[in-house]
Amino acid sequence: MVNTTINLKGLSLKNPVMTASGTFGYGEEYADFINFSDLGGIIVKGTTLNPRQGNPYPRMAETPSGMLNAVGLQNKGVRYFIDEIYPRIKDFDTNVIVNVSGSTMDDYVQAAEMIGELEHIPAVELNVSCPNVKQGGMAFGVTCSGIEQIVSAVRNVYKKHLIVKLSPNVTNIAELALAAEASGADSVSLINTMLGMAIDAEKRRPKLSTVTGGLSGACVKPVALRMVWQVYKAVKIPVIGLGGISNATDAVEFMLAGASAVEIGTANFIDPAVSVKVAKGITEYCERHGFSSVSDLTGALEV
Repeated sequence: MVNTTINLKGLSLKNPVMTASGTFGYGEEYADFINFSDLGGIIVKGTTLNPRQGNPYPRMAETPSGMLNAVGLQNKGVRYFIDEIYPRIKDFDTNVIVNVSGSTMDDYVQAAEMIGELEHIPAVELNVSCPNVKQGGMAFGVTCSGIEQIVSAVRNVYKKHLIVKLSPNVTNIAELALAAEASGADSVSLINTMLGMAIDAEKRRPKLSTVTGGLSGACVKPVALRMVWQVYKAVKIPVIGLGGISNATDAVEFMLAGASAVEIGTANFIDPAVSVKVAKGITEYCERHGFSSVSDLTGALEV
């Protein structure tokens, strides 16, 4: 029997597979397809302090081996989540984690503090790829100082497990991971979407209303793997890997590169049960290769 449990600095997972924010709704949408007890956790869609309408349509476009999205964090705000969504999902038999986003430092701090009061939410994931409206729209997470400021501010009010989701749209991902670690992050997740665009040549117009958007799917996997490997070598806190994971082999590769756990995103749109299949496949890999614990895969890459 393979031990599938994972400990992310105090956050216990039944297995290393979670679903990525923005691809799994609030979990309820997938209840007909999987048992939540078969997953290490689900990360619900991005939640902001105040309601957001999102970007105008069109805001999704298919690309070779991936997709672009510019949804714009559409949600009804943290108060709606607490009053309406939380009572329905709090008893799911898995870790329910909330992805927190914002446009200002105060947005993050207030939202994280409110979610921190919810008994059955053991962690939040900070999306630091959001544009800081008070600094000309530059994303919080593309500079070490930006990461340090926002993580420290949230850490002061949030006492549970704090995941910081890193942007790949940077020069040195390891430096930013180190900044998150030094500022109080309990773990880091990477990568968020990469900046891309798509054009309709016949219409001579961009396919997204915002022109550019976030690229995800199988096409980003090599970049994500490289960044997970670089961050694993740099930090001491757990690394959660995501970016183009479509099957168990992909997930194992991320763990060999240094991930303690993984998140599955775009693949959920193709197969709503893919996350459970991946969790089972990781266990089968361990059985075939003589690993008694899934956690032994982390960093086992031979170079």
